[in-house]
Amino acid sequence: MIKIFLKVMFVLLLISTSIYAQNEKAEADFKAVMQKFNAVGASVAVVKNGKIIYTHSFGLKDLDKKTELTDRDIFRIASISKSFSATSIMQLVEVGKLSLDDDFGDLVGFKIRNPKYPDQKITLKMALSHTSSLNDSQGYLNLDLINPDKNPNWAKCYNDYAPGSKFDYCNLNFNIIGAIIEKKSGERFDNYVKNHVLKPLGLYGGYCVDSLDSTRFVKLYEYNSKTSEFTNATAAYAPRRTEIKNYVMGYSTPIFSPTGGMKISATDLAKYMMMHMNYGQSNGVRLISKKHSKLMQTAITADEGYGLAIRTADNFIPNVKLKGHTGSAYGLYSTMFFNPKEKFGFVIITNGINPTYTDGFPDFSRDAINSLYQNFVK
Repeated sequence: MIKIFLKVMFVLLLISTSIYAQNEKAEADFKAVMQKFNAVGASVAVVKNGKIIYTHSFGLKDLDKKTELTDRDIFRIASISKSFSATSIMQLVEVGKLSLDDDFGDLVGFKIRNPKYPDQKITLKMALSHTSSLNDSQGYLNLDLINPDKNPNWAKCYNDYAPGSKFDYCNLNFNIIGAIIEKKSGERFDNYVKNHVLKPLGLYGGYCVDSLDSTRFVKLYEYNSKTSEFTNATAAYAPRRTEIKNYVMGYSTPIFSPTGGMKISATDLAKYMMMHMNYGQSNGVRLISKKHSKLMQTAITADEGYGLAIRTADNFIPNVKLKGHTGSAYGLYSTMFFNPKEKFGFVIITNGINPTYTDGFPDFSRDAINSLYQNFVK
């Protein structure tokens, strides 16, 4: 028995030593990527064979106080938030409260029609896939912008092409979608996502600043290329208390930014990602059907590879097809991509970098995801 015990301990020691060496090399490689792009801080999570195998946080949470970033800290994740809104819509579709083919305007309560194509219905599915022909030229923080009864320039919110024919990334689509979630569920947007997406998966996060522990917020920093300095983007976590006090369901929704306002840690975002990786379920909890999960991941337009708030990307890692989304705002850059067949994926969130882009993706995100792939998955 003693010999068997010693053999087991020896094997465990070898495994532990191997993992330590692997992690040490991975962290050195990732730190080199951070240094290349002057990153303030970054939190990462790696999923392999359907399990989280690695989480780590690098750099600083607060530049002034020199506070180190930790895995429990939470970031505003920007446009990855759209997938939470789309997931919520799928739930409402499955309980029969709406259809993806419903008229977008009928759902929100005022006319939404491209004036150049007045007879063509703009559907909820078009909005989810950014093929609605809407644009952000007038902004996206107020639903009055597109309401013909409220804004004389409402027609400028539409592109020249027919609805459903082309892709144009539009934040306004998703702030309207958030209002529709409220109208059809009867719950305030932030509460709906918390009750029907976050809580079932056991995740800490949300859209309402005052519902979260502010000591866990990661400060976000915008980079000035002329001075090579970072400035704290304080508006990222604005509580909007006055607006929330006077909240009108189905109208005030952009206050919470369904298009980009989720706050969550990299580790919990990876757990959410695993739900989509497993086509709608995680740890025995099914949030949406396999059918609708696959629909979210199916590209509507070939060039962009965009589905319903989840896009296909084959230019992140050479010869590897991934599904997911990116986000950028207030200096942060977030990345959530996974391979649903091979069951691996990555979450990377940085609170400030010197940003450069290639083929529409941040170079930091591409280098970071390749670093993690080479060290943990390949």
